[in-house]
Amino acid sequence: MTETNRPDAALVDGLALMLNETAQQWRQALDVRLRPLGLSQAKWRTLLNISRGGEGLTQRELAARTGIEPPTVVRLLDRLAADGWIERRACQEDRRRNRIYLTERAHRMLDRIMAVAAELREEMVEGLDEEDMRTTLRVLRYLRERAATITEQERQRD
Repeated sequence: MTETNRPDAALVDGLALMLNETAQQWRQALDVRLRPLGLSQAKWRTLLNISRGGEGLTQRELAARTGIEPPTVVRLLDRLAADGWIERRACQEDRRRNRIYLTERAHRMLDRIMAVAAELREEMVEGLDEEDMRTTLRVLRYLRERAATITEQERQRD
């Protein structure tokens, strides 16, 4: 980006703040909807991450995927296992590690979570036209790709 077409710093700050607050508010709205199902945000987000990451993730892989510190993930998984949402199985390649699998109960609940999330998404975009959504997606995709590129460049410097 050249100096002449660089956005105003206050506009960029506002965009960054709005992205963060929007994601946080959206998660909170879903959390409120899922609470009657007996799921905290930590629990439903972890179940979704296990499902999306492919069952059989290790605890370390799940920690990296969620951005949660490994000791915190262990305590969360302890609660999920005690509540019947997941089971840990010894890793065939390294018996010191566990792999995480969803129980049948969790699979059924994921269907409900996805239905509640789909309903909320419809409500969230109510009033937006398709052109606005296409523009928003294009901008968000660009920002996500830039963040990934910058992150990778920083990792290579280390």
